[in-house]
Amino acid sequence: MSVSFPDKEKKRVEEIIEHYPQKKAAIGDVLYLAQKQFGHISPEVELYVASLLDLPASYVHQIVTFYTMYLENPVGKHLMLLCNNVSCMLCGAEDMLAKVEKKLGIGPGETTKDNKFTLWTVECLGACEMAPCLMIDDKLYGNLTVEKLDKLLDSVE
Repeated sequence: MSVSFPDKEKKRVEEIIEHYPQKKAAIGDVLYLAQKQFGHISPEVELYVASLLDLPASYVHQIVTFYTMYLENPVGKHLMLLCNNVSCMLCGAEDMLAKVEKKLGIGPGETTKDNKFTLWTVECLGACEMAPCLMIDDKLYGNLTVEKLDKLLDSVE
């Protein structure tokens, strides 16, 4: 299977590269664009990005596997990241996890049968002052209670 950006995204990659003194430095932005286009960063996408940036495929793979924001496998329409660090745990993250498990029937690393939600637990979302917190797609929700979480899950399209 061969992957390639549509012309509009190819032009965007060129614009991204121009912002950096070296092509290599554009890797984060290009991977983010690739993930938006293809849904996740498969081995084929890694090879494609490597070719665009004149990098070894092994280097791209190292970046993808090191940073958790790059998805190596398909996920549901909405990716939920539940913080399980100390602050969130002390403020009720276990209750949030139990609510998600009961309401959606999934645990960490699982996707709902309708492919609407994927749940991951993460070490930190960088928002201890809002503990417990959860990120859905790119939006952070904090100071959660079981009731707030229940309404939040119902509101996601």
